[in-house]
Amino acid sequence: MTDGMTWLAAPRSIAFGGYSVVMARGLTPQELVGRLTQTLRGPRHTAVPVGDLTGADLLALMVEYDEIGLRHGRCGDWSYTVAYGGWMGEFGGGPPLSRGGVDICHLEFEEENGKPVPPQFAYVRDEVVLSAFNLHLDGSWGYDGVDGDPGTASRVQAALTAAGLPADEGTDDSTGDRYVHRTALGVVERHFGLSLPREEIVNGLLPAVLLEPA
Repeated sequence: MTDGMTWLAAPRSIAFGGYSVVMARGLTPQELVGRLTQTLRGPRHTAVPVGDLTGADLLALMVEYDEIGLRHGRCGDWSYTVAYGGWMGEFGGGPPLSRGGVDICHLEFEEENGKPVPPQFAYVRDEVVLSAFNLHLDGSWGYDGVDGDPGTASRVQAALTAAGLPADEGTDDSTGDRYVHRTALGVVERHFGLSLPREEIVNGLLPAVLLEPA
């Protein structure tokens, strides 16, 4: 029995501020950290190992809120990284993570953003977007069906519809968003065969790095 993905929908499931998880098939965890570090906006950064730490331990090492740390591990065929600190909006430059035939899944939720910004999911293979959508399925944030490769996107959309999403309008906002978020994560989990180890990420020790200017 695996932990799946739906646990990410719980309030502050990983840390205050939300979650940013990148999963890769075709890279080691260390290779994923290296590629992700290259996408950090601004001056070039390097990943400095700081030992095996809990998330709380890593946050305690950060002197400034805008510092960024990563913990990394492996779950089945997938390597993963979890971001801590001021990661919001800081990744996205540099060469594509999925170059060279790599599969990349990115799940991100700026939970404390007051706008509020919905959680996002994207699956990219070798620089081709297979599936991408916001996990609240909120039309006010541009949701108009699943984007990406037509064949994959249509199958994911059919799975969302079969799960009863989007949910009926008029549902209480906080409960409704959380329900849609969790249900959409369940669709992603089943469709793409994804899972993340909750106990390991939330309470366990994982190799950690701080991203520091080179």
